[in-house]
Formats: sequence, structure tokens, C-alpha cells
Amino acid sequence: MFFILIVVIGLVAWALHLMQEAIQRREFSLMLAGFLVSTAAAGMMAVYFLMSHYVGYMSEMAHRSYGMTEWSAPIVWSTYGEDWLSAGPALNPIDYRSN
Repeated sequence: MFFILIVVIGLVAWALHLMQEAIQRREFSLMLAGFLVSTAAAGMMAVYFLMSHYVGYMSEMAHRSYGMTEWSAPIVWSTYGEDWLSAGPALNPIDYRSN
């Protein structure tokens, strides 16, 4: 995280330096280069935030799936299809296996 932050700060400083040189020399190409460098810095930050939210979401899903493996009610296959049925009467009030 700190490495990406240092790279982004460096890119922003470089972009500001390029834009300052563009104003002093009155060159459009340096201004364009500064704009492109600042756009790259903004893109890096956007990707960083998107990936951090994605990694957080995936780690939360991993914890939820681990919690589901410790569920107390046993689960059995239905004989009439590929439906999952719970063996507990409170979780499955209709018993399809009796038909």
C-alpha cells in the first residue's frame, strides 16, 4: 500500500513539474505529457481502491463459506432430484422424501 502511495505521489510531482515547465516554455506537448502522467496516477489510485474492495469482499466470502461448513444441521441429497434437503424439521417443514 505504501509503495503504491509513494509511486502515485511521485507521478503527481512529476506531472506538476512537467506542467510548470510547459507554462514557462509555452509548449503544449509538455502540458499534454503532464496531463497524461496525472491521469496515470489517478488510474493507479482507482485500480487500487477497486482491488482493495474486491479483496475485502472475497475474504469476507471465504469467511462466510467457512462458517457454512460448521453448520449443525446435516444436509442430505433428495431422491427425487438434485435439490438439497435439510434433515432438520425446523429448516425443512415439507418432507419431499415421503412421497
